Amino acid sequence: MVSIAVVYHSGYGHTKAVAESVARGAGRVSGVKVVLVPVEEAEVRMAELDAADAMIFGSPTYMGGASAKFRAFAELTSKKWSAQAWKNKIAAGFTNSASQSGDKLATLNSLQVLAAQHGMVWVGLDLLPGNNTSAASPDDLNRLGSFSGLMTQANSDQGADVAPPDADHRTAEHFGKRVAEAAQRWVRGATDLATAA
Repeated sequence: MVSIAVVYHSGYGHTKAVAESVARGAGRVSGVKVVLVPVEEAEVRMAELDAADAMIFGSPTYMGGASAKFRAFAELTSKKWSAQAWKNKIAAGFTNSASQSGDKLATLNSLQVLAAQHGMVWVGLDLLPGNNTSAASPDDLNRLGSFSGLMTQANSDQGADVAPPDADHRTAEHFGKRVAEAAQRWVRGATDLATAA
């Protein structure tokens, strides 16, 4: 069984809804167990993170970067960093903001750097950009055109029951499945290497 922890902060519910879609996609892969871990619970649930084969980090983009609560979680992991306790785990990330851009790439970059400092192996999004030709549609997967990770967008005047739109949730499910499959390959490869030795 491969275990995945989706570790996220959500200020208004939108990022939580995306986290649930990511988890749903990952959970559809046979042999994968997924847990959702809000950053507010991370300290008391650290054993679950230690046991995970993969972690998917999620934060809203506020003022051009990850939220303060997600950053507090990142700082909480410094003891894990100094021991390189999460080295060689699979990692990935996602972010949501109200704007189409909102400098979401800066947030994904910070999540990627956090993973790199822990010695984790990053998985990006494997979809070509959607909604970028005259024949395309806002209903396309990866409508925001991200590669480093998953980007979603939720109108600031709409609740998490209607925003982000369905295209973003379907992209989130695809992303979760991709990370789960990558984690399975990574764990299987490590097991094969250990057996061969």
